[in-house]
This record gives sequence, structure tokens and C-alpha cells, in this order.
Amino acid sequence: MDNMKAIDIVEGVYDDAEDHEVIAAWQHLIDTGLVWQLQGFFGRQAARLINDGVCTPCSTLSRL
Repeated sequence: MDNMKAIDIVEGVYDDAEDHEVIAAWQHLIDTGLVWQLQGFFGRQAARLINDGVCTPCSTLSRL
């Protein structure tokens, strides 16, 4: 998944996105670190998803 598609999915541009696709989009944004560079909503929502166990935090070791 590319960054723009992930952003579009989490913003609701794709009305037909399934739950697993939305979660995958959030996880992509977290894994790339992009989520922390976007508007505050994205970071706050990502933190909620991580705290709730829906997404996992990105480990720099896992990206090496």
C-alpha cells in the first residue's frame, strides 16, 4: 500500500473499504512513521489504536 492510498482510506475517501483494510492503512502509516508527521487527528487516532491493541507500534528494529 502506498502512503496516499493509506491516507485516503483512513480519511474515508473509499466508502467501501472493509475494516481490515482500514486497520492495514493505519498500520502502514504507523510503520512508515508518516502518521506522526500528519495533522494531529492522525497521531491521536493512531495512539488510540495502539493503546487498544488494534495496531502495533513500529519498532525501528523490525524495519531494518
